[in-house]
Amino acid sequence: MASIFTKIINGEIPSYKIAEDNFYFAFLDIAPLKKGHVLVIPKKEVDNLFDLDEETYQGLFLFCKRLAKAIKTTIPCNRVSIHIIGLEVPHAHIHLIPINTMNDCNFANSKLKLTKDEFEEIANKIRTNF
Repeated sequence: MASIFTKIINGEIPSYKIAEDNFYFAFLDIAPLKKGHVLVIPKKEVDNLFDLDEETYQGLFLFCKRLAKAIKTTIPCNRVSIHIIGLEVPHAHIHLIPINTMNDCNFANSKLKLTKDEFEEIANKIRTNF
């Protein structure tokens, strides 16, 4: 059965898409820690990030690097943090989160509740800077 992320890639579930190419897909997290919290996934459905083939693995991080620059240009922050947890969805994924303090990337923090308009505005701005 396809993961929720594969369903997002296939357009079966809506998302606030940021960027896409033949191999990778990036979209806003719908339960973000901070505005501009992006999920980046390979289109290849593999559960564990470290099980990806070398080319996909390396390409994913290069895609993340480009996205991180776009996020930092869009969202005022000191850094864009990168997190690989991989327990919530059985599809390799990376969290890119704009942060100013260490606590900004604590997954125990309350998640932001943004409106559809806020999500769309953030997505449009990051896309423009990508």
